[in-house]
Amino acid sequence: MDRLRAPFFWLAGFVLLVALLVECASAFVLDAVHQAGLEASTPGLGIRYLPVLDGLLLYTVLLMGLGILLSRSVIGRVQGIVTLVIAFFGLLGAIVMALAALGLLILMITLLVAVPFGTIAYFVAFADFPTGAATATLGLILILKIAFCILLILAHERFLQNKGIVILSAVSVGATLLLAFLIDFPPGFLASITDAIGALIIAIVGAIWLLILLIGSLLAMISAVRTVRM
Repeated sequence: MDRLRAPFFWLAGFVLLVALLVECASAFVLDAVHQAGLEASTPGLGIRYLPVLDGLLLYTVLLMGLGILLSRSVIGRVQGIVTLVIAFFGLLGAIVMALAALGLLILMITLLVAVPFGTIAYFVAFADFPTGAATATLGLILILKIAFCILLILAHERFLQNKGIVILSAVSVGATLLLAFLIDFPPGFLASITDAIGALIIAIVGAIWLLILLIGSLLAMISAVRTVRM
C-alpha cells in the first residue's frame, strides 16, 4: 500500500492540465472573437483568473512527477531557482491582474450608480453577461478538479498528508465554487460586477500564495548558500 500507483498520478496531472487548458482556452477564444470584429457578450474575468491558482497547483504536481523520474540531488539544484523565478514573476502578474480587476470593478460600479446616462452605459456594455456559458464552463472545470483530487488520492493515500498540495487543491476548488456562486446568485445584470469581485479575490489569494512561495524559496536558497560556505 506504500507504493505509488504511477498511472493514477500521471492521469491526475493530465486531468489538471486539461482543466487549466479549459480556463486558458476560454480567454483565447474570446480574444479571437473580438479580434475578428464579431459581437460577443462581456466575457468577464473570473475564469481567466483561475490559472493563477491552478498553474501553481500544476507546478507542484510537476515537481512531484520530476521527483519520481529524477534523483533528489538533480531536482534540488533546479527547483530552488525555478521556483524563485516563477514566484517572483507570478507575483508581479497577480498584482497587475488584481489592479486590473479592481479598476474594472470601480468602473462598473461608478457607471451603474451614475443615473441615468452612466447606468445606460453600464447596461449597454456590461449587463449582457454570458451567465449560462460561464456556469457550464465552471461546471466542467469543477468536475475535472474533483477528478484530479480523487486520482491523486488513488495514486497514494499519503498525498493527504502533504499540507501544501491539500490546501492549494482546496483553495482551487473553493475558488471555482465561489466564482460559480457569484455569477449565478445575483440578478443577471449584476453578474459582471460579481464576476469581477471573484476575479479580484482569486488574484489576491494567488498573490498571497506566490508571496509565501517567494519568501520560502528565498529562505531556502539563503540556507543552502550558508551551508555550502560552511
